[in-house]
Amino acid sequence: MAVFHPEGSGFHRMMRLPPYIFGIVNQLKMEARRRGEDIIDLGMGNPDLPTPKHIVNKLIEAVKNPRNHRYSASKGIYKLRLAITDWYRNRYDVDLDPDSEAVVTIGAKEGIGHLVLATLGPGDVVLVPDPTYPIHAYSVVIAGGDVRSVPLMGEGDFFERLLTATKQTWPHPKMLIVSFPHNPTTKTIDLDFFERLVEFAKDHRLMVVHDLAYADIVFDGYRAPSLLQVNGAKEIGVEMFSLSKSYNMAGWRVGFAAGNPEMLTALARLKSYFDYGVFQPIQIAAIIALNEDQACVREISDIYRRRRDTLIHGLKRVGWEIEKPKGTMFVWAEIPKDFQKMGSLDFTKFLLTQGKVAVSPGIGFGEYGEGFVRFALVENEPRIKQAVKGIQKALK
Repeated sequence: MAVFHPEGSGFHRMMRLPPYIFGIVNQLKMEARRRGEDIIDLGMGNPDLPTPKHIVNKLIEAVKNPRNHRYSASKGIYKLRLAITDWYRNRYDVDLDPDSEAVVTIGAKEGIGHLVLATLGPGDVVLVPDPTYPIHAYSVVIAGGDVRSVPLMGEGDFFERLLTATKQTWPHPKMLIVSFPHNPTTKTIDLDFFERLVEFAKDHRLMVVHDLAYADIVFDGYRAPSLLQVNGAKEIGVEMFSLSKSYNMAGWRVGFAAGNPEMLTALARLKSYFDYGVFQPIQIAAIIALNEDQACVREISDIYRRRRDTLIHGLKRVGWEIEKPKGTMFVWAEIPKDFQKMGSLDFTKFLLTQGKVAVSPGIGFGEYGEGFVRFALVENEPRIKQAVKGIQKALK
């Protein structure tokens, strides 16, 4: 008789986590590739471009120094925290204290997961827009909290829906987790939105966590604001940033949290029990990424813009019209009318089997993601054109 349930399903926290819908698509994709089929993968947001050479060269140089192979600091080395505060000053005219208002994280996911774990107790309620990037909701579940979903899109004002959710929730919510430019919907906002958000958080005694992962992946003259640009934002919130997308450093696992000193003290203390920080040569290379010429960031963003245009224009030619996003490395597309009855998961399977194109089903991002699929712009333009041909064949 087995002592444990398959896949750990008998363990408390595993029982609280929902089935991983993306795993179904990944399994089908792997099976197709084993059969020798050429699957164009626009599912996972995994950057395919190389890390800029000057960042890689700094890593190589730092790796050769034996002193950099020791344990590092769990909150990050001082010079990187200083680079973070300089980054905020230069980009957003925001002043931060590198000692108390910046913490280096092992990517944004680790930072969000541990920040939520450090600041919430069992049964605490967190407001999360729906649809959402999964870790925003699942970090709360893992920490023993409860998620209250707030529809992000649709008719009416988001703040009206947020107010309704806050008033109708008991116990009173402790936190709100948001992300703009938004994954998966690509929704963008202006600074006025954050001003309203900070005021709302103060009025309703909410901590705010903002995931700014796509700060630099913006198009057509749009510039993504920072939560911390708002006066008083540091009193209620923390902002997360990852170097994964802006600098193609996804596998390096380095990012940071900035803002409220009390929340960051809790994060740093919890991290000190779990890890010794990011491998120090990576931190040293991250300093170069943040401090040196940002032309590489603009080049990366422009590549995503061209891929966006190739996909949008191609799908329009085959009768699938989608609004151009102003940010992120994704395209959020409503399922064509003739296929809406299938639902997003079955439609995703359909595109995979009939069009040889992998995308992400909207339902994987929450209830309000149903009826949509997400394309990740992680293939070059010729492959995207090939994907359009496969989709055209499937939709006929």
